[in-house]
Amino acid sequence: MTAKTHRQVLIKFLLLCAILVGYFGYLSYEYDFATGGVAALLTWSFFVLCTPVADAGFLLDFPLRVLFGIRMVVSEVAVWAVALGINVATLLWGASYYGTTLLTELLHTVLTNPYPYWGIILLSGIGTFLSIRFGDELMDVIHHNDREFFHSHHFKHELVLFVFFLLVLFGYYEFMSLLGVDPALQ
Repeated sequence: MTAKTHRQVLIKFLLLCAILVGYFGYLSYEYDFATGGVAALLTWSFFVLCTPVADAGFLLDFPLRVLFGIRMVVSEVAVWAVALGINVATLLWGASYYGTTLLTELLHTVLTNPYPYWGIILLSGIGTFLSIRFGDELMDVIHHNDREFFHSHHFKHELVLFVFFLLVLFGYYEFMSLLGVDPALQ
């Protein structure tokens, strides 16, 4: 990758970090420093655990892949481990933090009602790792010298994965409607 591409990725990463810091600042102003920090982390973990694409994790995945060559699937596993750890700790020692925002309240509902809402987490995990796989393969193709070989031998496999991803999205929207959330608002 060129220096210009690295610089663009770094700028986008820093802008996303600025949004996260700004959100933390807003929550800290509305509540207090500790509550704002926990609520910001819970909101981030909502986007990791309860959306079927790698959005919150992508804040780290793509820059790490471009800048250091770390496969996005590896960094996404770490992102999921951190998100789960944050929620386990918060459920054990500070469940009241879930009452701060609409998203954290929704996350609490999902986490504390295994049936049927853990299906949202399962479908989100499947969708996230499928989208990460597409991203990793896209990065591989960009750097691969024999692109025609890759496309001719993997097209059918990728088509099946894409259809499966669409089915995951459909299931996700059905679960969200059970919660009374209009998924088009996300």
